[in-house]
Amino acid sequence: MKSHIAVFTGLLLLAGGFMTTAQATEQAHQRREARDTRQDARQDARQDKRQCVVSNDKSNHECRQDKRQDKQDGRQEARDIKY
Repeated sequence: MKSHIAVFTGLLLLAGGFMTTAQATEQAHQRREARDTRQDARQDARQDKRQCVVSNDKSNHECRQDKRQDKQDGRQEARDIKY
């Protein structure tokens, strides 16, 4: 009887370990996706600022503020993915 309890306890601990591994893998996937989102937002913001400066539609200050807002939006989107 004691051996059955020991085997059952071992199986429970083993199952718990697999659940932790699955959670870690999912968390790593979310971190990667969030990082890619931030990197894409940065790149898009750079291109938008260059386009803004070249087209001379707005002042440099307004172009800079637009870039800053684009990057902030990307960070928020990454947070939404991650958490």
